[in-house]
Amino acid sequence: MSTAQYFLKRIFVSIIVFFGVSIVIFCLARLIPGDPARIALGPFATKEMVEQLRETLHLNESIFIQYKIFIQQLFQGDLGLSTYTKRPVLTDVITYFPATFELVLMSGTLMILIGMPLGILSGKFKNTFIDHFARIISLLGVVTPSFLWAIILMLLFAFWMPILPVSERMNEMLDPPKLVTGLLLIDSLLEGNFVVFKDAFLHLILPGLAIAMPAIGNVARLTRTNLSDIYEKQYIEFAKSYSFSEYKIATRYALKPASIPTVTIIGLDFAFMLGNAFLVETVFVWPGIAKYGVEVILAKDLNGIIATALIITTFFLIINMLVDFFVLLLNPRITITD
Repeated sequence: MSTAQYFLKRIFVSIIVFFGVSIVIFCLARLIPGDPARIALGPFATKEMVEQLRETLHLNESIFIQYKIFIQQLFQGDLGLSTYTKRPVLTDVITYFPATFELVLMSGTLMILIGMPLGILSGKFKNTFIDHFARIISLLGVVTPSFLWAIILMLLFAFWMPILPVSERMNEMLDPPKLVTGLLLIDSLLEGNFVVFKDAFLHLILPGLAIAMPAIGNVARLTRTNLSDIYEKQYIEFAKSYSFSEYKIATRYALKPASIPTVTIIGLDFAFMLGNAFLVETVFVWPGIAKYGVEVILAKDLNGIIATALIITTFFLIINMLVDFFVLLLNPRITITD
């Protein structure tokens, strides 16, 4: 099987997974107690008003007919109407997703910039003070959930040492940049507004770090383990016998093979970050799709729930395929069968 055939097969399987998840979420959303129409209109709405909304949302139809209508609308780019925001769900997704995507990109960057160097130092200086310190940080990162890190970081850097902002995407006293991508950092750079860029960047640090901490621990631990194993290989001993510099041995002969399993974990952790952002966004009042997901679940907004779940599913499937591609680039000797 060629590489192109493999990825075409992966795309086909991903489409099947996507529709499988849509069926499961579609059914589970309707098992949540309460009438979506009654919840949307409130306790003072008349029965006629509730019945009219149920007809609009096709809630009186069987679940099979409802799913058929949903799929037909999905192929037309219509995710339905949100009973929570009273807007098309697609408009909500376009509004809220860029904030979460920017936050996840920040978390992924911190995961790589902190996790890999921490693991490299730990593996290079095995069984030293540096190694023990790095392992403690890694363990704390793994065992502590993201929402607890959010509270800890908020206490440390917003209340005890008030040096970083703790809510929203930017200072409300500043004028937001012209909307192009929805990502404040990029839009502010395109506009040449470095004041907004700096403010938006500072707002990203705490929530980004809170989401990244468990992933930082995973990446550091795996990098340390792989690097320690690589340094025990014979070809590393040969490289040392030829008086190669430590930097050359580490970068050319040790780090690349040690990073292949790490890349897989980085990709998986990056995909999971979108799902792990729910409570962190709530703590930091971050106006993203994860916080929106919590709100539509509480309001039993069926269309909003399904849209949020499908976005996370799509993101996860795309990241998985990209990880496979990068692993093949890092080590061409790995075959498609492997």
